[in-house]
Amino acid sequence: MGIIAGGKSDFILEASVLDMHQAMESGDISSKELVQMYLDRIENYDKKGPNINSILEVNPDALMIADKLDQQRPLIENRGPLYGIPVIIKDNIDTADHMHTSAGSVALANHTATEDAFIVKKLRDAGAIILGKANMTELANFVTEGMPNGYSSRGGQVLNPYDSSFEVGGSSSGTGAAIAANFAAVGVGTETSGSILMPASVNSLVGIKPTIGLVSRAGIIPLSHTQDTAGPMTRSVTDAAILLNAIVGIDEKDDAAQLSLDRLPRDYMKYLNGDGLNGSRIGVDRRYLNSLSQEEQQLIDQALGDMKKAGAIIVESIIIPSKEELDHFDSIVMYHDFKMDINQYLNQLPPSMPVHSLSDLIEYNNAHADIALKYGQTILERSEKTSGDPFDPQYLADRALDIKLSRTNGIDPVMKEYELDALVFENAWGSDIAARAGYPSITVPAGYTNEGTPVGVTFTTMAFQEPKLFELAFAYEQQTKHRKAPTLE
Repeated sequence: MGIIAGGKSDFILEASVLDMHQAMESGDISSKELVQMYLDRIENYDKKGPNINSILEVNPDALMIADKLDQQRPLIENRGPLYGIPVIIKDNIDTADHMHTSAGSVALANHTATEDAFIVKKLRDAGAIILGKANMTELANFVTEGMPNGYSSRGGQVLNPYDSSFEVGGSSSGTGAAIAANFAAVGVGTETSGSILMPASVNSLVGIKPTIGLVSRAGIIPLSHTQDTAGPMTRSVTDAAILLNAIVGIDEKDDAAQLSLDRLPRDYMKYLNGDGLNGSRIGVDRRYLNSLSQEEQQLIDQALGDMKKAGAIIVESIIIPSKEELDHFDSIVMYHDFKMDINQYLNQLPPSMPVHSLSDLIEYNNAHADIALKYGQTILERSEKTSGDPFDPQYLADRALDIKLSRTNGIDPVMKEYELDALVFENAWGSDIAARAGYPSITVPAGYTNEGTPVGVTFTTMAFQEPKLFELAFAYEQQTKHRKAPTLE
């Protein structure tokens, strides 16, 4: 569905990037009007009405930026599809403007970045408007056990726009809820393990967790440099391709980005092939589906049936060799990574900020426990107890075992043995093995349970095989077209 009949309206429902781009190019609507429509929806539904609480703050300069882009539109040649398009980004992504970057922590509530994150620079270069910062699970859900997804001490609890009782997913929950509720055209989330895929799935969105190194992490409050990445969260596969086109690129500030040299397609849009499932080989390890409800099982079986109808070959006999060992392996890698990485980020903050290290953050939280520690900080404390030494023998051993279990004895052998194009999972159930391997995944709406809970189907493949993921996801989306907008009251 595009812009409501008549060209201009008080709101936009399910409009795609290309819908909006065409409307602005034809003069039916301006970017400033588009921004105002989204601001009105945020005001009416995010902070009032159902009180979804997905947006931490809106960009006070958004209307001014949109007005400037409107004036410059006739002067700019080769305007891309994101020119004048409002984008929501997660609150752990630096923006050098009048918005804050806090990762949901009250300790960082007054932090304003002095430089845009690399992906923000790329978005601005594409003409996109950063409309606001999305609420998130505080510090990418690496504060404590038992803290609900979508909760932050700075922003409170994000709610699922489909039903406030439903799960909101991983730490990019605010981005997921905001895009599902049509508070912006597209959104950017971040993932360490499941934090894009899960909120995208439970908000009936398309979410992409790219290969580590495809998208720069520079300027993003980190959790784990071995697994972190940013990625698109959108209402369609086409919008996801447009957004990924804009944010990929080689960045000298991110060592992992050097891995993507000569591996960046010129345009992911060219892989949007409606016949992309025909002849593809899709593998299913049924053990990953054992914990699903009967309804969810039926939806995934229906998804597999739809793939077969589209010409896919479903291989259901596969066994990922390392699954059981990986499920019981308590790796210390992320705890070490977090201490190293967060210390590096916090150490660069100005003297006026109250925290400059993980230990400072723990002390600050203890001193402001009434607002900072509703659920505790056991994970922060465990991370602080690690050496934080990148050459720590146990850290290196666990990282090597991560790679072995996820790649060498995990995804790689079954992909090769069965000549698979992708593995398929429900929601984010395969996110851990893919995240440890650094491999990409894409989730697409697969329908709803009887009570209305959104369910996603997720494709995972080898490093830098995003083109194949786009082929599979687009073909599945076009055949099924499951997404329905939530009803906001």
